[in-house]
Formats: sequence, structure tokens, C-alpha cells
Amino acid sequence: MEYTTDLEKLKEEVEFTFYKSSGPGGQKKNTTESAVRAVHRPTGITAIATEHRSQARNKALALQRIQERLQALQRPRKPRIPTQPGPAAIQKRKEEKTRQAQKKRLRKKVEPEDW
Repeated sequence: MEYTTDLEKLKEEVEFTFYKSSGPGGQKKNTTESAVRAVHRPTGITAIATEHRSQARNKALALQRIQERLQALQRPRKPRIPTQPGPAAIQKRKEEKTRQAQKKRLRKKVEPEDW
């Protein structure tokens, strides 16, 4: 599915929540709601930014992270290329088959010949 990665249009699709960030930083962090949680409504992708003291810088950073994740979603996947097993793997497989065949031969019921 195609999602817009244009920053101006993304701002309309994203819901921002502001809160007080945790961790070291002292009184400045305890009083300001500078941490930002951004949720892209159409996809449910969430990005959090708490690195900076500035709410505006954190908001821009969270928006940039959502943009990167949307671009990664739209990138086409590389097709898986099947590979052939190496000689050692083939030899190991043959040995295992031989062991299984030996077990089956031993399980066979022996018919009594003229006793």
C-alpha cells in the first residue's frame, strides 16, 4: 500500500502526544513536557523522541523517524534466491538415508525356511 512520505502531508496524518521524559537531566526535565510520541494514524507506526530539551526539535525528530519507517515499508523486498546444497550437505544426507534404510531392513520379519 502506498503511504505519503511528504513531511507536510505527514504532519496531518500524525497525532502528537507530549509528556515529561524520564532519565537524567534534573529539574529541567521534571518540569517541561519536551518528550514527543508521534503515532501515524493510517498505519499505527509509533516513534518517540526524547533526546533534546526542545519540544520542537523532538517533534521534528519523531516525524523524521516515522518518515523513515514509511519509506522502509514501501521499499520492495529482494526476492529470495534459492541455493544448492554443498557437497558436504549432500554426503551427510546420503549417509542418513543409508542409516534409515539399514534400520528398515532390520525391522523386516524373517520368514522361516524349511526348518
